Amino acid sequence: MAEVGEVSEGCRLPVLRRNQDNEDEWPLAEILSVKDISGRKLFYVHYIDFNKRLDEWVTQERLDLQRVQGPRREPRTPGKNGGSRPGSPDRDTKRKVEVVSPATPVPTPSETSPAALFPQNGSARRAAAAQPGRKRKSACLGTDEDSQDSSDGAPSAPRMTGSLVSDRSHDDIVTRMKNIECIELGRHRLKPWYFSPYPQELTALPVLYLCEFCLKYGHSLRCLQRHLTKCDLRHPPGNEIYRKGTISFFEIDGRKNKSYSQNLCLLAKCFLDHKTLYYDTDPFLFYVMTEYDPKGFHIVGYFSKEKESTEDYNVACILTLPPYQRRGYGKLLIEFSYELSKVEGKTGTPEKPLSDLGLLSYRSYWSQTILEILMGLKAEGGERPQITINEISEITSIKKEDVISTLQYLNLINYYKGQYILTLSEDIVEGHERAMLKRVLRIDAKCLHFTPKDWSKRGKW
Repeated sequence: MAEVGEVSEGCRLPVLRRNQDNEDEWPLAEILSVKDISGRKLFYVHYIDFNKRLDEWVTQERLDLQRVQGPRREPRTPGKNGGSRPGSPDRDTKRKVEVVSPATPVPTPSETSPAALFPQNGSARRAAAAQPGRKRKSACLGTDEDSQDSSDGAPSAPRMTGSLVSDRSHDDIVTRMKNIECIELGRHRLKPWYFSPYPQELTALPVLYLCEFCLKYGHSLRCLQRHLTKCDLRHPPGNEIYRKGTISFFEIDGRKNKSYSQNLCLLAKCFLDHKTLYYDTDPFLFYVMTEYDPKGFHIVGYFSKEKESTEDYNVACILTLPPYQRRGYGKLLIEFSYELSKVEGKTGTPEKPLSDLGLLSYRSYWSQTILEILMGLKAEGGERPQITINEISEITSIKKEDVISTLQYLNLINYYKGQYILTLSEDIVEGHERAMLKRVLRIDAKCLHFTPKDWSKRGKW
């Protein structure tokens, strides 16, 4: 049995935690840091194969000291000058996740060939047939939170400029650890999931206080109260471009409202692990969703997008704040981003990699939207209704690659009598109908007041 003093950074051992069913379990964890407070040792642990948002400080009573594994020796990898340097196990693991070999190609309908209703084994309510076309590789779906979701089976190159960019610093021990204990935002207290580069002097505070309207941070409740007497904002800066009921969306220019945009990115970084923060917000637009009450417009979530995207990205970062999650707001943000793309006359796709929660939300939205189109097809002249991949993409503004990968993900594509068909089974149809009954929040295009700008003609934005 190891002594507490022998447990150091890099050691692995079982640690007691409560799971979502409120039951005790002992998953294997790695010690990332050790600190001593008033003679009592605390250990910052990362649970192996668990998301980093579950990392936490624990006391020695929760450690199983009988099964301690010593720190792992880092493999040595060739350096630039032919020498060797220690490699990062985290980085090596990450690379394995990102460079995923393509899955077995699945035949899909061509983008322009029409699809029609087609019965199969008498069990399908609706099916769509298409002419043979070019085969495509199915999307590679990883299980890591940084899973690539590219439709051609290869990871897309991440953008490395802007306010929040793809994070490649997971081997940095500082950024691997949460540094903010608690955030008070309006009537909510939020427990951050990940590191965010707030000023160092704020990280020792038990609570970080934010103004919920301008998002400026303060050292104490008294600082916040003093700020509120001077802050005249009751909604995010920028233009309100959508309002229905209590839900509003504000469009914020990252160049004109730089301070707000940077504070928004700092807050978002507390809940986004797959991005790292930069302070160049000029090339971005931020769309903040709010909920209204007599006290003002309270932030629910947001997404950002590049003013000019060469990759057809219509979302750079997207986040629903924890108090509003699992209430339909995530899909509402996604639906709004595609509604903007429809007004712009473009198809769009979110920037990769998606977080684990982001991937789930997008997969669900794409599935529901495409199934809604397929199930709404009407027969004409006694023939089965027809639709092409291009037409689905144009109707929904979902990029063709995402349409095809979603059809593959739902396993709707079959080969029947010399042609490719899309078959909707009873289970798929009933599952979709149940899901749509729960989806109460929807975007009403009539309530959107948005005029797209041609940023290419505006110089430096």
